[in-house]
Amino acid sequence: MTDIATSPTGIHEDGSPERLQIDTIRTLSMDAVQKANSGHPGTPMALAPVGWTIWTQFLRYDPAHADWPNRDRFVLSVGHASMLLYSLLYLAGVEEIGADGEKSGKPAMSLDDIKQFRQLSSKTPGHPEYRHTTGVETTTGPLGAGCGNSVGMAIAERWLAARYNRPGFALFDHDVYTLCGDGDMMEGVSAEAASLAGHLKLSNLCWLYDSNHISIEGGTELAFDEDVGKRFEAYGWNVIHVDDANDIGALKAALQSFRDEQERPTFIVVHSVIGWGSPRAGSEKAHGEPLGAENIAKTKEAYGWPQEDFFVPEGVKEAFGKSVADRGGALRDEWVALFEKYRGEHPELAGELDLLLKDELPDGWDSDIPVFEADEKGVASRDAGGKVLNAIVKNVPWLLGGSADLAPSTKTDIKGAPSFEASNYGGTNFHFGVREHAMGAVVNGMSLSHIRAYGSTFLVFLDYMRAPVRLSAIMEIGAVWVFTHDSIGVGEDGPTHQPIEHLATLRAIPGLDTIRPGDANEVAAAWRAVMKDASTPAALVLSRQALPTLDRTKYASADGVEKGGYVLAGGEETPDVILIATGSEVSLAVQAYEKLVADGVKARVVSLPSWYRYELQDAAYKESVLPKAVKARVAIEMAGSLGWDRYVGYEGRQVTMSTFGASAPLAKLQDKFGFTVDNVVKVAKESIEQTR
Repeated sequence: MTDIATSPTGIHEDGSPERLQIDTIRTLSMDAVQKANSGHPGTPMALAPVGWTIWTQFLRYDPAHADWPNRDRFVLSVGHASMLLYSLLYLAGVEEIGADGEKSGKPAMSLDDIKQFRQLSSKTPGHPEYRHTTGVETTTGPLGAGCGNSVGMAIAERWLAARYNRPGFALFDHDVYTLCGDGDMMEGVSAEAASLAGHLKLSNLCWLYDSNHISIEGGTELAFDEDVGKRFEAYGWNVIHVDDANDIGALKAALQSFRDEQERPTFIVVHSVIGWGSPRAGSEKAHGEPLGAENIAKTKEAYGWPQEDFFVPEGVKEAFGKSVADRGGALRDEWVALFEKYRGEHPELAGELDLLLKDELPDGWDSDIPVFEADEKGVASRDAGGKVLNAIVKNVPWLLGGSADLAPSTKTDIKGAPSFEASNYGGTNFHFGVREHAMGAVVNGMSLSHIRAYGSTFLVFLDYMRAPVRLSAIMEIGAVWVFTHDSIGVGEDGPTHQPIEHLATLRAIPGLDTIRPGDANEVAAAWRAVMKDASTPAALVLSRQALPTLDRTKYASADGVEKGGYVLAGGEETPDVILIATGSEVSLAVQAYEKLVADGVKARVVSLPSWYRYELQDAAYKESVLPKAVKARVAIEMAGSLGWDRYVGYEGRQVTMSTFGASAPLAKLQDKFGFTVDNVVKVAKESIEQTR
């Protein structure tokens, strides 16, 4: 290494194995960003000592078994600093796990993968992606998301430990480490999640805050000058300051303090210099753009590094990997032996845990789901949803969740079950507080730990949590989003609480199964369909007002929900007109159908609760439901019109919303906006005439 006295920036490089490993992380990061001509080199350079200390000195992780259930989790909430994580996975020698859950025999991250940073189909996308790259615990893109996910992971560990640990069998005792930055601290979701974590006293959670005072626009003093540490003290966290990110001794002491803390989550404020060692150190220019060839050359000179791209000194990878594997491998082997002994002494719990970890369901899991008798008065689909949910939880105890302070309204509380609180980590009912965004991020974190997690609120508040709903779809995890108060049926609460555009928003998210059931039996069918698939998130959209429970001896079975859409009535012959509806409007369509038939019109009713599922069906099935030859079609939904042209065509008609709602009793709103039997019949007959 270059002698300190001749180093142009005075960097104290000592040539130690630790410093070689740390500088390998830095140089791989700057070289990968430079080759891609895109990315964020400064934060990986600054946080390389932090990543090195966590992984080589503390992280309980077996690179040969990256899915070990009791592994510590490492979450990079500053997802733009992805090269830090990719470098760590490479140096640790993490082995790839394929889509089938088996090891592929390949490394999760090779040097060639790093050279393909941000390129099409590479394992090194711009932000880390769960399922895409082994070792990435969650998809972090929007700042603050990883922070919220980590709270969910810490919650999951506490619940798993409370349910499955027994004297002498500590199956679950892992920790969660999260790297976050100034951007995370500015985002509201991290504040919501931190407040909840402090309330729950999650001492297995450690956030390391990279306080470098730089954002894209410049210094953080432009918009952010609060004392973040004091804020976290107010949340009830154990707050520690490390004055220099390069001080390995101070980092070790801080992390040991976290390991020793038993009552509070830990927040370590790490003061760093972005782009450390480069001519752009401490500047926003080191944040979101390549350093440039000349600056990289000067930085490598400062490090005493060869002027060679992607240089990894001899022995660095082996030493780094050994430090992680020796500790993690031994702990994992002990865990496997412990679990086999546990299986002998607690076979029922072990069998349950086998199913949970495989994302499978026990035999007879749906045996208690009720069948609802025909009832003209009916029941609100939120009430039916609550009954179905309670029936499933009896047989699937790892179906867990709650609401953003609305369980009495969303009907998602589990009757007679305790709450999950700091005094009872085995509780079933979760209270997220009025924190929709954090609730979404936490539910995702729980789902990433194999919990079948759900979160609930009013549909209109989807606006506050769309980001985690979207991320659940990107990650392909089975989170369940229960949205109630789904239309202008909210009535007197008025337009601020009446969702209009929200169904279109949900349906626009690729890979999200949005289901709006039409009666209680469709609710039961929806929950049954959702639970079968742990790799597809679902949004259940439910009503506040009562919906008639249809007579299924007269109309088709609600089992058609599994295919997304089905012929509910009038399937015997080719119709003159097709009425297509979802949710509360299905019963309206049925009433209009009966009147049309009485008037001699050949009509059909199609219930279309899930566009996502319907589009997965083959062409023959779709033709049997919506024959192309029938042009007279009417869509009926108390929501915006966007997207319905797919099913009614240019010649079809719609009874939907083109404005926001109004504050009035439901019956008055139905009259005002045309959701009446007479109007639907009128529009249907006009559609027939128009298409003749």
